[in-house]
Amino acid sequence: MLSAMIAIRGAVEVDADTAEAIGRAVDALCAELTRANALDPGEIVSAFFTLTPDLHAAFPALAARKQGWGDVPMICAQEIDVPGALPRVCRVLLHVRRDAPGTHVYLGGARKLRPDLSP
Repeated sequence: MLSAMIAIRGAVEVDADTAEAIGRAVDALCAELTRANALDPGEIVSAFFTLTPDLHAAFPALAARKQGWGDVPMICAQEIDVPGALPRVCRVLLHVRRDAPGTHVYLGGARKLRPDLSP
């Protein structure tokens, strides 16, 4: 039997275009998404990460795998270069097998992207 699927969004501002900074930011984002949603990696159907054009030192999926998301199909892409957009941001869209609504997570400076969803 198929269960329902929901989408959960998240974003985090990255300090610098280094593999370490991207890794730290994605670690924090994945940890908070997991905590805020009581998420088991087995519920995640897929994860789609994007980075703003000023970030390209590492794949966000690598850090997510280190968070225990190793069996989750993931893809990474670059955001379109929109003038005036917030720089150094990693975004994620999760597809999760569950019926209840999810909690979107925006960390650090990325809270500016969705102040309506950020505490």
